[in-house]
Amino acid sequence: MAGPTPNASRNPAKPPASTTNKSSTIKKQRSIASFFQKSSPAAAPASSPLSEKVNSPVPYFQESTNTNALQKMKKTKLETTMNSDALEVPSSQENQIPSDLPSPSTAPTRSKPSAVKLEIVGSSPSRKAKKVVTYAESSDDEEPFAYGASSSQSRRARATAVVKDEDDFEVEEDDAAEDDDDIDDFVASDDSEPKSKKRKRSTKAASSRKKRTPPQDEEVSLEDIEDVDMEGLLEDVPASTASQWHYDPEGAEQPVKVPESRTKAPGTKQKAHTSEPSDRYPWLAKIQDKERRSPGDPDYDPRTVYIPPLAWGKFSPFEKQYWEIKQNLWDTIVFFKKGKFYELYENDATIGHQEFDFKMTDRVNMRMAGVPESSLDHWVNQFIAKQYKVARVDQMETNLGKEMRERQDKSGKKADKVITRELACVLTGGTLVDGSMLQDDMAAYCVAIKESLVDDLPAFGIAFTDTATGRFHLSGFVDDVDRTKFETLIAQTGPKELLLEKSKVSTKTMRILKNNVSPTTIWTHMKSGTEFWDAERARRELTAGDYFDVWPEALQEHKDEELVMSAVGALISYLKFLKVERPLLTQGSFERYNPIQKNGTLILDGQTLVNLELFSNTANGTTEGTLFSLLNKCVTPFGKRMFRQWVAHPLCDIRKINERLDAVEMLNKDSSLREQFASQLTKMPDLERLISRIHAGACKAEEFVRVLEGFEQIEYTMGLLSTFQGGHGVVDQLISSMPSLEEPLNYWKSAFDRERACKDKLLIPERGIDDDFDASLDRMDEIKADLHQLLAEQKAALKCKTMKFTDVGKEIYQMETPKSTKVPSGWRQMSATKDVKRWYFPELTALVRDLQEAEETHSQLVKDVALRFFQKFDVDYDTWLKAIRIVAQLDCLVSLAKASTSLGQPCCRPEFVDEERSLVEFVELRHPCMINNVDDFIPNDIKLGGEQAKINLLTGANAAGKSTVLRMSCVAVIMAQVGCFVPAVSARLTPVDRIMSRLGANDNIFAAQSTFFVELSETKKILSEATPRSLVILDELGRGTSSYDGVAVAQAVLHHVASHIGCVGFFATHYHSLATEFESHPEIYARRMQIHVDDENRRVTFLYKLEDGVAEGSFGMHCAAMCGISGKVIERAEVAAREWEHTSRLKDSLEKAKTGCYIPLGVLSDVGGLLGDKGDFGPGGMDVLLRAIDAL
Repeated sequence: MAGPTPNASRNPAKPPASTTNKSSTIKKQRSIASFFQKSSPAAAPASSPLSEKVNSPVPYFQESTNTNALQKMKKTKLETTMNSDALEVPSSQENQIPSDLPSPSTAPTRSKPSAVKLEIVGSSPSRKAKKVVTYAESSDDEEPFAYGASSSQSRRARATAVVKDEDDFEVEEDDAAEDDDDIDDFVASDDSEPKSKKRKRSTKAASSRKKRTPPQDEEVSLEDIEDVDMEGLLEDVPASTASQWHYDPEGAEQPVKVPESRTKAPGTKQKAHTSEPSDRYPWLAKIQDKERRSPGDPDYDPRTVYIPPLAWGKFSPFEKQYWEIKQNLWDTIVFFKKGKFYELYENDATIGHQEFDFKMTDRVNMRMAGVPESSLDHWVNQFIAKQYKVARVDQMETNLGKEMRERQDKSGKKADKVITRELACVLTGGTLVDGSMLQDDMAAYCVAIKESLVDDLPAFGIAFTDTATGRFHLSGFVDDVDRTKFETLIAQTGPKELLLEKSKVSTKTMRILKNNVSPTTIWTHMKSGTEFWDAERARRELTAGDYFDVWPEALQEHKDEELVMSAVGALISYLKFLKVERPLLTQGSFERYNPIQKNGTLILDGQTLVNLELFSNTANGTTEGTLFSLLNKCVTPFGKRMFRQWVAHPLCDIRKINERLDAVEMLNKDSSLREQFASQLTKMPDLERLISRIHAGACKAEEFVRVLEGFEQIEYTMGLLSTFQGGHGVVDQLISSMPSLEEPLNYWKSAFDRERACKDKLLIPERGIDDDFDASLDRMDEIKADLHQLLAEQKAALKCKTMKFTDVGKEIYQMETPKSTKVPSGWRQMSATKDVKRWYFPELTALVRDLQEAEETHSQLVKDVALRFFQKFDVDYDTWLKAIRIVAQLDCLVSLAKASTSLGQPCCRPEFVDEERSLVEFVELRHPCMINNVDDFIPNDIKLGGEQAKINLLTGANAAGKSTVLRMSCVAVIMAQVGCFVPAVSARLTPVDRIMSRLGANDNIFAAQSTFFVELSETKKILSEATPRSLVILDELGRGTSSYDGVAVAQAVLHHVASHIGCVGFFATHYHSLATEFESHPEIYARRMQIHVDDENRRVTFLYKLEDGVAEGSFGMHCAAMCGISGKVIERAEVAAREWEHTSRLKDSLEKAKTGCYIPLGVLSDVGGLLGDKGDFGPGGMDVLLRAIDAL
C-alpha cells in the first residue's frame, strides 16, 4: 500500500486523477470483440484475429477449479476479466497492513460482473447465430471484493433465485448501471505498485485500430464457446494498471486507440469520491448539531450532526442505516462492517485518505475507503494514536441469516432489506479494553472529576477506571487552596482521558490539569445533568441497571457523598455511551483511593513526583533514567502495574519494610527460587486484562486458551515454589495463601479442542459437554447422510458409477456427471467443463438448502457455546483474581531482589531504627539512577539528624553538584522504604513520612505564575505540611526576586524549618551570608561542594565531594569564562560585583558585627514572640531556641 501522507491536512481530499481507459458501464460494453479484436484500415471480417482463433480448442470459458485456474495463469502469465476496465487492486485490500500484501506480480485478481453479456463474433459458417451467456453476480457478501481468489469462484447462470447482495439498494436504473461497474467502485490507484520496467504502449489513436460493429443476430451457447482460443483473443489487450502484461517490441510502433465504449457520455453521473460530500448532501455544507446549533455556539455539541427530515426519504436503505448511526457520532471515525472488510464513508473516508493515504472509491452515492477485517486493530490503533475516537459497527447476521429472517418477517419493510448492523463499541485512548490495542502494560485511566466548594475550600469527587482490567477507584476530599491532593492524584494516575462537567470546573483546577497531564490526553466536556449525572441519578441508574446483587463495599461507603457519586454517574454515563459499561460494572471491582495516605505510607505529592523524576524524566517525558525504570524488573504485566503502585506509595511502617527486605535478602541468597519464578512466568499473558474480557464475553478463542495455559503455568510454578517453604516470611505467606486452582482447571482440560481453537479460532466443545451443540452436529450429519444416500440412488438410476458431488464456490453438493450421461428433464444445469456437467434438481436442492440452514444455525450455536464457556469460567472470577494478585506481589518482590543485585558494589541493606529524633545517614552513597550511565560517579556521605544537625546548609559554586546530592538523598530514602537495597556502604534511617521538594527556578506560564510565585507556592506547602519525620529539600529559594527580598525570604524560611518544624533536609543556596547568620544554630550545619579554583585562568575544577564548611563564593565569573563570554565583559562584571553585591556587603557587616555581641534575627524574633505571647512554640521549638541562646 502507499505510505502514509505525513503532512495531510484536514481539508477535503483532493480528487484523485482519473485513470485512463475506464468504461462507463457494463451496459455500454456491447461487444467484447470490439475490445479484443485487432482491426485494420480496410476492415475485413476474415482478417480479424478472432476469426482466426475462434476454432482453437482452448476451453477458456469452462468452469474451472483452483487447480486448473493456477495452471492457466502459469501458462498465460496474465489475468483477464469479463469487463473492459483496467482491473486494479480494491481499495479495501489496498489499505491493509503492508506485510499482508502479496506481490503485485503474484496476486491474481478477479472482477465480479453483474449479468455480463459476452458477444463473440466468429467467421465459421456453422456459427451464424448470436448466443448470449449471462454471468449472475455472486451473492457472497463475505467477499465483496475477490482479492487473490481463484477463477473457480465465478458463477454461471441458474434459474433459481439467489441470495441477494447484502445491501439491496434498489436504486434507479441509471444509478444501478453506474454501480454495476464493480471495478470502478473499488478502484485502487496503482501509485504504490512497483513500476514496470517494460516500455508502455502509446495511447495515441491510430487508423490501423478500428472499432468493428459485430452482427446482432448471432448467439453462441455456453458449450460452443468452450473451444474459443482466448489466448489468441487476448494477444492485444492493452496494459492494465493492476496486471503484468507481456510486451511485444514489434507492436510498439502501433499506437493503441482508446475504444469508444470506454468513453464517458457527457451526462454520466460523477463518481462520489471525486466530489465533496456537501455536493451530495447539501446539509453538510453548513454543519449544525442535532439541536441546530452552529459550531460558534457555546453549547454546540460536536458529537452530533443535524440531518433534515426531508433528507431521510431520499436515502437508500443502506444510507439510512449509516446515517442513523453516524448522526450521533459525528466527531468519531466509524468503521462499518461490510463482509470481510471494515469501511469508512464520507468525511471519515476523507480523514483516512489524508492521514494514512487510504485509497478512496465509491459505495453507491457515498465516498468510501476500507480496510480488511484482519488489519482493523492495526488501523484503529493508528487513528487512536492521533487522538481520534473510533466506533465499530458490526454485522449481526449473514446473507443466509438475513434471508431466513425475511422469510419469517412478512411485513416486507424496505429498511429491513439490508443486513442488520449495530454499533458494537466506541473506542478512545482512555477506554481501550482489548489488550492488543493497548500501547504498554501500564494502566490507562479514564478520570471523571466533580468540583465544588466547601467552606470556601475546593472539594473534589473523583472516579476513575482502568477499562482494560475493569477496576474502579473512588476518591472524595476537601483540598487546600493549592489543591495539593488533587495535583498529587493527577500525577499518580497520569490520566489518558478526562471527563469534566461543562463550565463547572474552576480556572485553577483547569490550570493544574493542563500542567500535569500528557499532551495526548483526551478532554471530554459533558453536559451537566443529561450527560454528567448528578448523585441522585447515578444512584438511580446503578440500582435500575441491576449491575450488582449487593453493592460493592467501597461504593456503598461513598453512596451518600454527593460529589463522589456525581463523578461515578459521569463515568457510567460515558461508559454507557461507549457501550462497555455493563461488563465493567458487573465485575464489582470498586476500591477506595486516597492520593495522600497519611497512615502507613511515605507521602510523595505531585510536585515531588515531578521534581525527583520517579516515573518520567523532564527532558523528554519518557521513563529513561527514572527510578521506576531502574527498579522495575517484573516479568508479568500485572506485576508491573502493581509495582508502579509500590513506588508511588512506599511503606512507612518499619515492620512491613523489614518484611520486604527479608524477602529480598532471602531471594538473593537462594537465587534458584528467584530464577525459577522468573523463567516460568516470563511469557505470562496479561491475565488480569484477559479475565476482564472473558467476563465481558469478548475474548478470542486463542486468548482463552492462553488464559487457561497461563493459570496452569501458575499452578505448576506455585507447586515448585512450595518446596522452598519453611520460614515465616512474606514469601511463605503469599505461597500458602494461594488458592487451589486444580479443581477449576480440571474441567477445562477436556472441555474443548485447544489445538483447533488456536488454529481455527473457534471453541468447539468435546462430545458430551454441550447437548445443543451435539444435537446440531447430529442434524448436519443426518442431512449429509441423506445426501450420500441420494447420490447412491441416482448412481443406480442413471447407471453411472462416476457420479459424485462437487462444490463450486458456495454452490455446494452439485451432482457431477459425465457429459455423455443422460439426465432427467427436471434437472437444472449449474456449471460445466469440457468433460462433465453439474446439476441441481428439486430433491437435491431441498437437501442442500436444509444443510445450509443447519450450518447457519450451527454457526450461531458456536458463538453461544463460546459465551457459555466464558460464563462458566467467570463463576470462579474471585479465585482467578486472587491468584493473579498473589503472583503480582511475588513478581514485585523478585523485581526488588533483581534490582538490588543490579546496583553494583558497594550495596547494602538499609537499617531502619525507631528513634524519637529523625535520622537519615548514608555512607558513600551513589545516585541510583546514574549507576548504569556514569562509571566514575563520586560517592558522598549524607548525615542528617541523629547526633548531627537536622538541616545541612549547602553552598558551592555553580554546577558543583548541589542538586545532585539533594535528589540522590531523596531517591535513596524512597528505595529503602519501597524495600530495596541502596547503593551505599551503609544506610541507617528512621522511616520518613513525607518527602517535600522545592527545586530549581521554574515559572509556570500557563498558570500565570512567575518564577518567584512558584517558589513561594511550593515553599508554603512545605511550611504547612512538613512534620518532624519529613525529609525536605529546598534548592535556591529566593533567586526569583531581588537580592534584598530573596535573602530575607530564604533566611526566614530556613529559620522556621530548622527551629519550628524540626524536619531533616537540605537547604542549598548561593546566599553565603546565611551561613554567617546561622553559624551558631544547633540544627543547621554548613557543608559545601569541594572545588579547585584557578583564578589566573578563571577556571574551576569540580571535585563533586561533599565536605564541611562554607563555599568561598559561587564563582559565577569563572563559570562565565568557561562558557566563553568575552574577557572584557567578565572584568567589568567583577568590578560591579565587588561594588554592588548586596549579599557580599551583608556578609562583611555580619563579620564585623560578630566582633561585638551579635544576636541572629531569628533568635530575636523567637524571643520577642515568646515574650509577647505571639509565638506558637512546641516542645521541640523551645528546645532549639534554648540551645541557640546557649550557643551565643
